Amino acid sequence: MDLLIFDLDGTLIDSRLDLAQAVNATRLHMGMPPLENAQVCSYVGNGAAVLIRRAMGERAAEAEIQEALEFFLEYYREHALERTTLYPGVREALELLDGAGKRLAVLTNKPVKISRAILDGLGVGGRFFQVYGGNSFEFKKPNPIGVEALMNEARVDRARTLMIGDSSIDIQTARNAGVRSCGVTWGFQPETLADPAPDLLAGRMEELARRVLDQGDKS
Repeated sequence: MDLLIFDLDGTLIDSRLDLAQAVNATRLHMGMPPLENAQVCSYVGNGAAVLIRRAMGERAAEAEIQEALEFFLEYYREHALERTTLYPGVREALELLDGAGKRLAVLTNKPVKISRAILDGLGVGGRFFQVYGGNSFEFKKPNPIGVEALMNEARVDRARTLMIGDSSIDIQTARNAGVRSCGVTWGFQPETLADPAPDLLAGRMEELARRVLDQGDKS
């Protein structure tokens, strides 16, 4: 694998607490009680608009959802790095892969400016040749448009591209793009990895890095 495309939330970063805080601050602003952190995490993966629509509930009017979304984005921009951390082993794995000449990228449904700011704030933004978010293209994951763009930019073909993520959205994105996938078991939604099933499963980021590099030594 020469091109590794990573999801962000639940894959590279543990952002549960900051996301839950931002969602519940939004609900408070809208006169609603807070949600459990686990419930908020179950809403993550399809972008901020879907997250807020789910957090507001089916009875919310469109104008309320729009107001809540605007509040959420402003609040989250200011608080996105208060308790968000890299998962164990991520920094070291990225260093190994980057040092071995692998092309690394991020493809997330999170807004792109916030995504880049988080990666830079955690000191790993420079490891990625590109970061794309949910507002970088006309369509979000699982549409393959982001993977296609990254393959073109990296000049790497499908057979040498791997999509890595913690949810079925990432695995379906890989399938739609015709590339291999790796599911990570430490993220927000590991239970969704059963269908569709990834080509590989990794329990730690160092494990994934070693498998990629060992395979390269054998080829």
